[in-house]
Amino acid sequence: MLPVSLVSPGASPHGVGGTRRGSGPVLPGSPHTLPTAADDGGFESGTYNNSAIRTPNLDALARRSVVFQNAFTSVSSCSPSRASILTGLPQHQNGMYGLHQDVHHFNSFDSVRSLPRLLSHARVRTGIIGKKHVGPEAVYPFDFAYTEENSSVLQVGRNITRIKALVRQFLRSQDERPFFLYVAFHDPHRCGHSQPQYGAFCEKFGNGESGMGWIPDWKPQLYHPEQVQVPHFVPDTPAARADLAAQYTTIGRMDQGIGLVLEELRRAGFHNSTLVIYTSDNGIPFPSGRTNLYRSGTAEPLLISSPEHTARWGQVSQAFASLLDLTPTILDWFSIPYPSYSIFGTKRVQLSGKSLLPALESEQPWATTFSSQSHHEATMYYPMRAIQHQQFRLIHNLNYKMPFPIDQDFYVSPTFQDLLNRSQAGQPTHWNKTLHQYYYRDRWELFDCSRDPTESQNLAPDPRYAPVFQQLRAQLLKWQWDTSDPWVCAPDAVLEEKLSPQCRPLHNEL
Repeated sequence: MLPVSLVSPGASPHGVGGTRRGSGPVLPGSPHTLPTAADDGGFESGTYNNSAIRTPNLDALARRSVVFQNAFTSVSSCSPSRASILTGLPQHQNGMYGLHQDVHHFNSFDSVRSLPRLLSHARVRTGIIGKKHVGPEAVYPFDFAYTEENSSVLQVGRNITRIKALVRQFLRSQDERPFFLYVAFHDPHRCGHSQPQYGAFCEKFGNGESGMGWIPDWKPQLYHPEQVQVPHFVPDTPAARADLAAQYTTIGRMDQGIGLVLEELRRAGFHNSTLVIYTSDNGIPFPSGRTNLYRSGTAEPLLISSPEHTARWGQVSQAFASLLDLTPTILDWFSIPYPSYSIFGTKRVQLSGKSLLPALESEQPWATTFSSQSHHEATMYYPMRAIQHQQFRLIHNLNYKMPFPIDQDFYVSPTFQDLLNRSQAGQPTHWNKTLHQYYYRDRWELFDCSRDPTESQNLAPDPRYAPVFQQLRAQLLKWQWDTSDPWVCAPDAVLEEKLSPQCRPLHNEL
């Protein structure tokens, strides 16, 4: 489920909230963790004020959680986000620059010490059910694994009856070690590109109709297009509304799955000793969502339920959080020191995120997050770096003279095809942008999200905002140097680490 942290680089993981249980190997009887993640999920839940959708299980979890209103992914792409969640390192530092599977073939660097590796060394049992989408295996080992690597991702990621059985199998183990069980739902990811027979969002998979199979524990909820809430960044058209209605159905399946998982936790007697987390990996697969570093592409739901912090259950936090904070949070929960190691050479890698446990005790002043994106698919090279500090978001589009790329499964979606057809025919798109504006962006984009929540007015050229622009640009650049960003000098200079200055100008007229 981070960036300007109150834990300085190299500080103890307990530097913010104080030592919880001491350090050293995690002992039998210690608390457990159960993070759950949606795939391309957003704020479609009652908890986040969507009154059009029914999500009783997420709403019930929220009543036992701190609800974060300003949580952000560090990268709006599946594999890079999941790698960042499981390493505490941004994509440009852990090496997962884009999607992991098939022709894309991105992998984290071999020396990266991921959360499952760190937990295993501390005698915590690790498990994953559902979508893994990261590699190599040696960097991301799990003791118990049912993922797309050894199973059908539809069965282990969308079949909630199968997910329930696997959770029960994991929890019934006689292994007495504390556990980390990561349940990564494949819902509500689009599937029109890969399994179109099941619908645009696999909303028909397992619904009992002819050829669709049957998921016994799922009671499908159907929505009419006129019922949905259309986000400001999505065209308000019949095609997009039908798309959202299908998405709602699959979110309902995931919501029921979360209820089953938490019931298994209760039945096994672990509900009063387990830190439960719910979030998503990136923005929803609609225009300005996934693959974008706008708020619409990076803002995420985040619920953290701690049995030790009941006083804040049901409260809303405005503190800024990042999914890069999840590794520090889980290490802190188990009282495991933060890692410090080298990926290349002698420079030490240190987590730039912070533990979120203090926010479970009292409201925190955190107000800064960073994000970093280089690829989605292998052909989608569009590097971006961004910072949000308080109400201001600054985005650096390094390849700003190139058109913004469109990924495969979004391209064939009903929403985008309708947008293309309307644009070509000169018809109203009912969207807050034109395709030209979407494809071609300024090098620097600065938004005041408090006055301009749709991020429509770029303030970067406005001299009145020059101090804000320069401050955020300096903060962003410092973060890039601190996290060993290979793109730190781009696009108008070359990084030469053994020279001074290290950014050597290209004189390329940018």
